[in-house]
Amino acid sequence: MAGRVVVVTGASGGIGRATARAFGAQGAKVALLARGETGLRGAAEDVTAAGGQALVLPTDVADYGAVREAGRRAEREFGPVDVWVNVAFSSVFAEFVDIEPEEFKRVTEVTYLGVVHGTRVALDLMLPRDRGVIVQTGSALAKRGIPLQSAYCGAKHAIQGFHESLRTELLHHGSGVRVTIVHMPAVNTPQFGWVLSRLPRQAQPVPPIYQPEVAARALLYAADHPERREYWVGGSTVVTLLANKVVPGLLDHYLARTGFESQQTDQYRDPEQPANLWRPADGEDGRDYGAHGVFDGRAHPRSYQLWGAEHRAVLAVGGAALGLAGLRLLRRMRH
Repeated sequence: MAGRVVVVTGASGGIGRATARAFGAQGAKVALLARGETGLRGAAEDVTAAGGQALVLPTDVADYGAVREAGRRAEREFGPVDVWVNVAFSSVFAEFVDIEPEEFKRVTEVTYLGVVHGTRVALDLMLPRDRGVIVQTGSALAKRGIPLQSAYCGAKHAIQGFHESLRTELLHHGSGVRVTIVHMPAVNTPQFGWVLSRLPRQAQPVPPIYQPEVAARALLYAADHPERREYWVGGSTVVTLLANKVVPGLLDHYLARTGFESQQTDQYRDPEQPANLWRPADGEDGRDYGAHGVFDGRAHPRSYQLWGAEHRAVLAVGGAALGLAGLRLLRRMRH
């Protein structure tokens, strides 16, 4: 990635922040898009310290015109965009009947249309050159809805459908532009302390929880290996998505029974906690939240499933070698 131009949306915190830093460590030129200027400045410092170059572009991804201008400026400052990574999102933790229609609309505009806007701008830049990579940040919840996150799940499901439709169009035209999607597990990001919540207790990711660097490594790998239509990160993602294919009705009942408790800690929610749905929690008057949330003590720093996905050829050769060795041993035992 050294010298390549990368755009990361949602770069001020969480997965986007860790991803920007990961590309910076590869020597990339990273354009940072998000609303929170305090967080963006922190992200720029991270990228520079890691060895990359950073360009701060305060942008609300729900505003197509703003995203288009950010893309154009990234090219003016850094040169042709090679990789565009859509990470930005928002959400509401509440039962569907407790979410106001304008709140649901806003989540959809940021989480789903933000991806649509970023992808359209990226394609406008990349298609004339017939090269480039677009990476969508998906989720296990793009294929399996859970309680208390109807707005987020709906938007992520929409991203999955959009991704599949766009990919088939690019394949039809034999385009040199690649698009892939990375489905994430529960990640220790600041969102659980700044997303609008109407839950009685503090929201939490459904365990097992992974550190944002695991997600960032997956996005970096996908950007460098965009031939696959999608990636699944974390054993929990694999188990959930496979179970949803085999016994979706049973999973409905399981989540109805466990999904409320598993998404809340035993501590009451701070009624004064910020809500970033309408304004960034890390704006001019806010603080820099960084990449990590408050669950460091419970979060896994690596995913063996991701390692396996990155080394499928090695595992295949190893499996074949073990199988051959087993056959030889069996023949010897018979003789």
